[in-house]
Amino acid sequence: MMASSDVDGRTEGSLFSDQNPSETDSLCPSPGPSRPQRNYERIGGRTGTSFCQTLIHLLKGNIGTGLLGLPLAVKNAGLVLGPVSLLVMGIIAVHCMKLLVKCSHHLSAKMNQPSMTYGEVMQYGMENVSWLRSRSRWGSRTVNLFLIITQIGFCCVYFVFLSDNIKQVVEAANATTSSCQVNHTNQTDVLVPSFDSRIYMLFFLPFFIVLVFTPNLKFLAPLSLLANLVMTLSLILIYVYSFMNITFPIDLPKVGRAKDYPLFFGTAIFAFEGIGVVLPLENKMQQPQKFTQVLYLGMGIVTFLYISLGTIGYMCFGEHIGGSITLNLPNCWTYQAVKLLYCFGIFITFALQFYVPAEILIPQVLAHVSERWVKPVDLLLRTFLVIITCVLAILIPELDLVISLVGSVSSSFLALIFPPILEIFAFHTEGLSPLAIIRNLIISVVGLIGFILGTYIAIVEIVARNNVKHEGTLYTYMVQ
Repeated sequence: MMASSDVDGRTEGSLFSDQNPSETDSLCPSPGPSRPQRNYERIGGRTGTSFCQTLIHLLKGNIGTGLLGLPLAVKNAGLVLGPVSLLVMGIIAVHCMKLLVKCSHHLSAKMNQPSMTYGEVMQYGMENVSWLRSRSRWGSRTVNLFLIITQIGFCCVYFVFLSDNIKQVVEAANATTSSCQVNHTNQTDVLVPSFDSRIYMLFFLPFFIVLVFTPNLKFLAPLSLLANLVMTLSLILIYVYSFMNITFPIDLPKVGRAKDYPLFFGTAIFAFEGIGVVLPLENKMQQPQKFTQVLYLGMGIVTFLYISLGTIGYMCFGEHIGGSITLNLPNCWTYQAVKLLYCFGIFITFALQFYVPAEILIPQVLAHVSERWVKPVDLLLRTFLVIITCVLAILIPELDLVISLVGSVSSSFLALIFPPILEIFAFHTEGLSPLAIIRNLIISVVGLIGFILGTYIAIVEIVARNNVKHEGTLYTYMVQ
């Protein structure tokens, strides 16, 4: 999730509005074709995104910090069960994305709308069911709520990711060398203890606040392009290092512990949660009839990257794998630079992720403010939202657990639970086959079970780790 461009004109939106912004409004702001034109290229000088541009945006929308946490996810599931589960989840995720596009097409034609957002698809889908019609507005509100939770969760992950990686670079700075020796543990040894990671979060806080004050994301476009390039380079170097330093024979569990599998689910669904970019990309494509090809090709690439890095990373670092594979890179200048470059990319991406909740929540408040106070109140609310994000990150400064928690709580609903239910709502009067209904119910139930177990296990682990830290702090204080 790493790009930004023009977002002019997106000044209206609220949690209770049918229109909700997407981060891809900033990626490809060109207006989509009306529904009757969708089988043809645009006419009249209106241009949309090409096949390759849409593919790149889809990849950007799915590749972020979640990818770096997948080696630990594979550890939680096992060396065989992990990759197989990632493949199955990838297939289900693509299927759910296709369902969302299918329901959008069907309901747009039925309601004579040129295009729809995720929230609108849910609202009009519920209107298609007589006993839900009076409550259909809550469908859009619910989707918007989970979009807000998801994007705020991403921002929390960014705080933790930056603090953990920068802390590690600072602590090892005095001993960083040009030699990348391998010992297959946490490579970056802590040589000079520094502040707690939460202090680093507070240090980054004012910089994030200034970043979200940017009046238009198009001003960050050059930096975003640079961020995309350095993150791509960093991923290539991580792949090369992990692949070249696998030790044989490999003696790792083929199947992980059952109690750790919900943590795998949360991390994996966090990584696959790119469903929020699907409809905006399809709506803005020059030839929307080719979007299915883009979806299959793009998500095929994403699934391959997820399975390969998750497996190779776990095979390289084994039981010592960290919440992000960057935390296991060696203590040498090349891979310290990789961490810094990836941190730069994540920092710039924060503004893009923050755009969605800000544009849903802030206009609702500004609508009740006099014109002279609009700008100060807008900046104040942005500051408040960033502070809330930082506070949440400080409360849960565990990268692997916060990723799993965000994935289990919100991503499971948007990516797995809602789309199958939408198909039942949208096509229940069209003679939907019993097999399709059963398949949809199974997917939604699996998502719901993942939500319940993943959230519960993540919270239990967070409490357990906090207790261990407090006991350690108390013991140190008593010894002194």
